[in-house]
Order: sequence, then structure tokens, then C-alpha cells
Amino acid sequence: MISEKFQDMINKMAFSLDRTIGIIDKDLNIIASSNKLNLGKVASIPSFASISTADVFSCDGITYKYFGDKKTAEYAIFVSGEDKVSLSYVNMLSVPLTRIVYYYTQRHSKSVFMKNLIFENLLPGEINFRIKELNISDRQSRVCLIVHSDNMSSNVNLVEVLRGIFPDASKDFIIGIDEQNIAIVKEINNPRDETKLDKLASSIVSVLATKYYLKVAVGVGSIARSISDVINSFRCAQVALEVRKVFENEQSTALYSQLGIARLIYQLPTTLCEVFLDEVFKKCSIDEMNSDLMFTINKFFENSLNISETARKLFIHRNTLVYRIEKIKRATGLDLRNFEDAIVFKVALMVNKFLKSA
Repeated sequence: MISEKFQDMINKMAFSLDRTIGIIDKDLNIIASSNKLNLGKVASIPSFASISTADVFSCDGITYKYFGDKKTAEYAIFVSGEDKVSLSYVNMLSVPLTRIVYYYTQRHSKSVFMKNLIFENLLPGEINFRIKELNISDRQSRVCLIVHSDNMSSNVNLVEVLRGIFPDASKDFIIGIDEQNIAIVKEINNPRDETKLDKLASSIVSVLATKYYLKVAVGVGSIARSISDVINSFRCAQVALEVRKVFENEQSTALYSQLGIARLIYQLPTTLCEVFLDEVFKKCSIDEMNSDLMFTINKFFENSLNISETARKLFIHRNTLVYRIEKIKRATGLDLRNFEDAIVFKVALMVNKFLKSA
């Protein structure tokens, strides 16, 4: 406990000081003191005042000084006496005590642990030790999401906004990565229901767009069934955003589990991709095909290789569409009406898009 850390400090300093020194918490309980008889007693001051109103004050022959984290005063150091010596002692002691609060908070903060975890700043053995120390369940399923914004508004603190959306700080963790990316490590109760993850990502996009006028993309990682798996979930969320950027730039959400063949292509070496394109387009380069022809092909794929439906949506005659498909066949040897040939051509289009983005 932090009171033990405080007591160790008080014990070390008591030998050098000629005054009674100690520490009180917000409830005015004396949690550390050079006089052991004071421990557990309640300090005789009216209330634990805000640091904004009084940094140092004296009461009944004792000088007090508040200290704690950067935002609030959580404790007060006291020294017997109301003279300049007492004042100098409380000012001197508050510095190392504030550091103790900072390092103890860092050490015992679940949020800090999660941040160090996804940044891979912890050793495997240390992870197991820390989850026991922090009482974090290793059997709870979790998922990591990354909220990305190309143009972060200076008027909006996105970390605080997301903490408002996910207020349970004991279960859901909001972690700033850099100026454009924020990670969310969220507990989930039904890891098999991917539709809920999709809805969750979409709701984040919608709230930030309607309330804060922020355009964001959300990458959803794999399901983490243990604490160690959270690291992989974070990596998968990063991949989901990158794959979305390459293949589905207009989509605002990307689930790693739904990336399909795009995920495989993204992980291929560029040299292998170049060889594949050369084999598919032996007679002509894919870049030599005009935009109208490529638009027709993409619509053909969107309509599940249905010639009649594609022709209807393109407002062209069926024979015109067949002619364009034959043109592709003459150029590549692939008949898009054949399922296997269509797969090869579709993959080639995606590989080409990936190479251009690399």
C-alpha cells in the first residue's frame, strides 16, 4: 500500500528533522507519522481543502502542505510548528512524496498497464505478475479497437470524449497512441457475436460525426481471450486500418476477421505480387485497360457475375457487356464468366491496387 511507502520515507527523514512529521489522506486520517502513536488518528483540521484554494496552511500549531497528482491534492504533509522552519520542511518533503504518489499510481494503474501491454513494454513473466497484482481477470474476453482521424480537431479532446462513451474505467481502457490514433481495449461478453463489434465500431463513427463533427475510421482487432492476446488484437486492429486504407478507403469501419483475401494480399511480399501480375497480364498491362472497361468489370463483380443484372444497372445492352467481357478474355486469356477465372482476375485487381499503395 502507498501508506507503507510514505511511512518508509517518513522514517528515513525523521532522523534528520527535529519536528514531528506525518501524512494525512483525504479523510483526514493520519496514514504515516514519525510518532507512531499518531497513526490511525484523525487530523484536527476543518476539511481537506482544494489545492486551488490553499497550498500551504497552518492550524493549531501544525503546518500542512497538500500534494498529489497533477490535477488534485490527494494527501497532505504536516510538520509540527508554524514557523519558517516548518514551512521549509513541508516544501522540501512534498517533492519526494509527490514522486512517490506518481510512481505508485503508475505502478498500480490498470490503464498504464494496458498501455505498456499493447506497446509491448512488458516481459511475459511480468505480465502474469502484474495482472495478479492489479486483480485483472485473464479469462475475460476483450477486443482492441483503434480510432483513427486524419484531421484531429484541436478543439476536441478525443481521449476524453471516448472516455465519456466508455465510462467504466475499470473494464474499458482508452489509450492515446499518437496525434491521430487512439486505442480502446474493451471487455466483451459474447466474443462469437461479430455483429455487435461491427455495430460498436459504427456507433463510435456515428457519435463522433454527429456530435463532434469528426470524421474517423475504426479498426477492430481479433478477439483476445487472455491478457497476452490483447497485444495481438492491437496489431490486428492496426492491420485492419491499413488494409481498409488500401482496399476499402470509403469504408469507415474495418473488422480484422472480415478482411478476407485482402488481408492475405496485404501480407504478401511485393516481389511475389509483381510476378503474379506479370503472369496474369502477359499480353497487356492492367494499366492499359481504359477506365470504362475497368468500371464495367467492377460492376460485373459487384453483381456476382450476373450478366443481365449488370447490364441493367449499367443501362447498356446485354450484348455490349458480353463484348467487353470477350475483350478482357482476348487480352488476358481469362473468361470472367468462369468463376475460377473471375477469382484470378479479381485477385489481380486487388494485388495491383496494393502495389500502387506500397
